[in-house]
Amino acid sequence: MGSSDSIPKSPTWDLDSVFPGGSDSVEYAEFRNQIKNDLNSAVEQFKNLPEKLDDSSRPAWIGYINKLQELSDRLSQAHAFVECLVSADVNDTKARQIFGEIDVFNSEFEKIKVLMESFAKNQPDDQWEKLVTGDELKDCRFYLNEMRRIAAMKMEPEFEALAAELAVNGYHAWNRLYDKMYGDLRVEFTENGKTEKLSVGQLANKMISPDRDIRKQAFEKLEGAWETRATEASMALNYQAGFRLSLYERRKWDSPLTEPLLMSRTKKETLDAMWSAVAKAEPKIKQYIDAKKKLLGIKNYRWYDQSAPVGASGKKYSFEEASDLIVGNIAAFNKDQADFTRMALDKRWVEAEDRSGKGGGAFCTSFRAAKQSRVMMTFSGTFDSLSTLAHELGHAYHQWLRRDMPYFAAGSPMTLSETASIFNEFLITDSELNKTDNPDEKLMFLDMNLQNAANLFCNLHSRFIFDNAFYAERKKGLVSRERLDELMIEAQKKAFMGTLADDGYHPLFWASKLHFFLTDVPFYNYPYTFGYLFAGGVYNRAKEEGPSFADKYIKLLSGTGRGTSEQIAMEHMGVDLTEEDFWLESVNRVMSDVEPFVKLVGDAK
Repeated sequence: MGSSDSIPKSPTWDLDSVFPGGSDSVEYAEFRNQIKNDLNSAVEQFKNLPEKLDDSSRPAWIGYINKLQELSDRLSQAHAFVECLVSADVNDTKARQIFGEIDVFNSEFEKIKVLMESFAKNQPDDQWEKLVTGDELKDCRFYLNEMRRIAAMKMEPEFEALAAELAVNGYHAWNRLYDKMYGDLRVEFTENGKTEKLSVGQLANKMISPDRDIRKQAFEKLEGAWETRATEASMALNYQAGFRLSLYERRKWDSPLTEPLLMSRTKKETLDAMWSAVAKAEPKIKQYIDAKKKLLGIKNYRWYDQSAPVGASGKKYSFEEASDLIVGNIAAFNKDQADFTRMALDKRWVEAEDRSGKGGGAFCTSFRAAKQSRVMMTFSGTFDSLSTLAHELGHAYHQWLRRDMPYFAAGSPMTLSETASIFNEFLITDSELNKTDNPDEKLMFLDMNLQNAANLFCNLHSRFIFDNAFYAERKKGLVSRERLDELMIEAQKKAFMGTLADDGYHPLFWASKLHFFLTDVPFYNYPYTFGYLFAGGVYNRAKEEGPSFADKYIKLLSGTGRGTSEQIAMEHMGVDLTEEDFWLESVNRVMSDVEPFVKLVGDAK
């Protein structure tokens, strides 16, 4: 392993092979200009299409739908590329301007979708069925049927088109403003006698330090930084939510969960069953936290202790070592995935360098037209960072399996899009746990598993509780910055099951967590817990069946865009997600690590 103090510099990604020159790329400008022209022509072409479906008009409509799919591939790539530019350099002003340009493109495409929705809901059932079951569009049948079903739940087309247009300079602009605010934040951080300015993304890496004073300083600096932006953040959150609620009222949608559930293709009964199973983990979660407090030598468990590493936490991995470990462990399960992962690493699809000026967090995005992906993260050399790399490469593999599918068949709902990524985490951590006889290493890997579970069962649940409470109050009017703090603490008290100390909460979490500000994905919290437990169920079956499960796994991942969450689970695993049994099986599997963790803690003490 690399030394505990330093590791070799991690790689940056290759974007030039897609569009050379970054935000100044001539090829990228031409690509965007062609999209703009094709959007305009798509609108004009729609006007000239027959209003009614029949045997004579069906070929024209099939051609048009396929044209929209090809245009969607390019539009998503244009968006993904600028997302990469801004994340790699938050000070890339031109890239931010391009983001605004692409927001307009997305708005124009939304208007076309509105036209399509209006067309779809007005067609006779028998003619529509002939359209979506023919050889040319059968792979997109689910998507097109969903589009038609949801269209009946929306406003009249002219109002939906207007809402999409107004969102560009209002709704989505608040998201862009927040992103800029997030990227600009810098704090002075002192470690080993040296003071330097860190971005919010770099500060997050300090929250996993084994030194509690470092974690505490990082947390206090984070709170202090967002204290200076809390008023602006509360405005952004309030006005984004106000836009949504006004839209929902016009659509006669009673619950703010209607849209996220439609987007995640999930029933409310499924969500309720999942949270019910999570609640049953409370005794084990408390047992785990109590043992960890003993190991850390602390009486009060605070927010900044959630990611405190234990065991062989001082071990450092170079990026190359982490890559080899990930590929090796995946190869034992799925050679196809291992080969892909090595290719992605060798072709520099990963941005991992630890430097100032990068955006926070980690993500994987798809260049659909180029049939490539890119991973963004900041690699710190810890096993947690290694796990993040494995997670994002799981997303990349999921995207790779769907690279040749038509656009409307390739999109996964939020609830299933985490399957491959979290499966990778389980695979890597369990493989390493089973290989070692070193008690310190066992302690670290068990803690990684349980720390993830506690995060998904407590931290993510607090976000869900907060969102529900916030939207309930926002319906009555603007929610003050002070009240947002209160709602956040109340949510954390409920979700953390009494494990956090009275002074251990994170009141400004609503401001510091960018997920609350994503305008394209409301309630982006429960899909993580859903994906974690769903992936756990898939992993259970992989362990039972061994390498022979790889083919089933590939079919499951390839099909996540062709049904609801419930349908995919029933088709590929024979389970009913509206029942608690499946979720409880996943909860109990990860909670089975509590007993050996507690025993090791006792032995260590």
